[in-house]
Amino acid sequence: MSDPTAIPTGTPEEETRKLVELLDLERLDVNLYRGRQPATTRQRVYGGQVAAQALIAANHTVDPDYHVHSLHSYFLLPGDYQVPIIYDVERIRDGRSFLTRRVVARQHGRAIYYQTLNYQRAEDGFDHQDAMPEVKPPTDGVDLLELMRSRGTDDGLAQEWAALDVRWIGNSRHGGLADDPVRPSRAGVWLRIAGELSDDPNEHLAMFTYASDVTLLGVSLAAHDTDPSKVQMASLDHTIWFHRPFRADEWWLYDQWSPSASGARGLSLGRVFTQDGSLVATVAQEGLIRPHTGHARPTAEPTTEPHSEPHSEPTSDHRSAEPARWSGLVITARWYDPSGAALRSSGPPG
Repeated sequence: MSDPTAIPTGTPEEETRKLVELLDLERLDVNLYRGRQPATTRQRVYGGQVAAQALIAANHTVDPDYHVHSLHSYFLLPGDYQVPIIYDVERIRDGRSFLTRRVVARQHGRAIYYQTLNYQRAEDGFDHQDAMPEVKPPTDGVDLLELMRSRGTDDGLAQEWAALDVRWIGNSRHGGLADDPVRPSRAGVWLRIAGELSDDPNEHLAMFTYASDVTLLGVSLAAHDTDPSKVQMASLDHTIWFHRPFRADEWWLYDQWSPSASGARGLSLGRVFTQDGSLVATVAQEGLIRPHTGHARPTAEPTTEPHSEPHSEPTSDHRSAEPARWSGLVITARWYDPSGAALRSSGPPG
């Protein structure tokens, strides 16, 4: 294993190839596969990696005439980067139009993740979709991973996500998006795989699944005035509905919002649009957002002016980089604070 402390210097094509290799599973037996682990300094396996590897394991048991249209999953225990993950696929149903698979991911003899997937043979039918919101283009967004690297506060995450191109365009609290009084907790991100992928549609679906866990849980805190270092965050479940084919190596908009937060849990939803406005996927995730007693203010009432409340700016050396917006940007199961550091949750849910 290469030095896990080194920040990646590979080209986008090289880092994309590494990610493709990471998601390539070893077949151990019928319906049984072993996943690889990346070189990383992080202690817990990134949830998108487990979800993508589980999808690939299920795909190995399905006739190519069928394509996944939905997956539903639960994160049970933190994954350990020091040992491989074993994926056990159960063939629940093989019908003429639909197939169902269930995958359990195991480490140290215990289940750490469950995923249920449904596949469908291609059919013609009715067609409609939501309109894509008007947002700034990806070229006007902030390069999230470059900012993390330049600040030295990525804690290994920028290294692990080196194959992703992520451009943050704003949230409902700190600006960058049009006001929406109906949805007070929103965020927007453009993403793509940085290097070119093959024309295999399953490769694109796996890469998208890997990236779909980026930033989504954080939108559940976009409406709250809270100290990010005092919130324990962890993904609890993750669901994707795949609507239409698309390429994961071309820009897609992750239009995110949180309709509810209560009971130390936040629900986050995301619509995924290609640049031409096609709605290609919908993602849902519920996660733990547990405020540590005495430090966070967990309530936020809906307001018709989501940007109107004051927010302290970062220190002066960060004012040139989208100042107020970056003082509380949430990334997956952690906060990234450009004026401070990347802060992980204190432990698994309990």
